[in-house]
Amino acid sequence: MLTPAHLTLIQWLSPAFPTGAFAYSHGLEHEIATGIVHDAASLESWLTNILRFGAGWQDAVLLARALRDDREALDDLARALAPCAERLQEGLEQGAALARTVAGITGRTLSPRMLPVALGEAAAALDLPEGDVIALYLQGFAGNLVTIAIRHVPLGQTEGQAVLHHLAPLIHCLANRAAMAPLGALGTCALAGDLAALCHETQEVRIFRT
Repeated sequence: MLTPAHLTLIQWLSPAFPTGAFAYSHGLEHEIATGIVHDAASLESWLTNILRFGAGWQDAVLLARALRDDREALDDLARALAPCAERLQEGLEQGAALARTVAGITGRTLSPRMLPVALGEAAAALDLPEGDVIALYLQGFAGNLVTIAIRHVPLGQTEGQAVLHHLAPLIHCLANRAAMAPLGALGTCALAGDLAALCHETQEVRIFRT
């Protein structure tokens, strides 16, 4: 059942919430520039891998733990897992912005942390099922990247939204798995997204920060 707490979380994860997510492509800008992502099918394949094996899964596990565990240690771990300076900046700046804005509208004291840890600390007070929090986070993460692809591949709006629609069962499955996963389920993997973020640092023409 949808509750006011769900609506609060949806607000925090919406494109209108000032975390600055629109400024980051998570390496997708480089993948589009090199032709690796060039249509709906290649975008869906790329996003599937990011969600299953890359930052999507990593953030999901960190978020699950941050809803209930020591956030200081988790924040240190999240920073250590960032594969490059730009990805670290991406997580830190969005996490700090989320904590600052949630604190401003709720009156709570929230520390600036890496994004999944900052969200876990903020969302713990909502007392929502962990799987719901993680699923909505992953949906927002994927939705931001689909929006970038719609503009820059370019894809039609319908094609882009179809990609996000196809990812919904995977997002639901990963959220439920991550909610029960131990920290040992975290892993680092030099996937296309991480390598693209590294290449993006020296890309001559850039729109996004990663």
